[in-house]
Amino acid sequence: MRLLHTMLRVGNLQRSIDFYTQVLGMTLLRTTDRPAQKYSLAFVGYGSNPEHAEIELTYNYGVNTYELGTAYGHIALGVTDIYATCEQIRAQAAKHGGAITREPGPVMGGSTLIAFVTDPDGYKIELIQH
Repeated sequence: MRLLHTMLRVGNLQRSIDFYTQVLGMTLLRTTDRPAQKYSLAFVGYGSNPEHAEIELTYNYGVNTYELGTAYGHIALGVTDIYATCEQIRAQAAKHGGAITREPGPVMGGSTLIAFVTDPDGYKIELIQH
């Protein structure tokens, strides 16, 4: 078995595509529109299945916001230079939404460098420097 994708429900599909491609540097891999079922999908990632896991962005017609609840945690992305990555994200997020919500620094009680970004729908993304 292997992880194929994670699905996130989004309130504005184009805004989310812009965030994940323009701010986080992913590629739009494919889209599907299902008007009869009243939803649209966009798959983004740093490569496609089966070599890479993807994020499935799901827009349900007419639903602009979701309650995230307390069970959702975050998606984690590995980066080589967390400080430079955060500066790039900050510059692009001004145009495409999202925000740095935890500046780069060591994880509490450790030395691994992490930061957090929030996408336009409020989903958290952890950046971890390898």
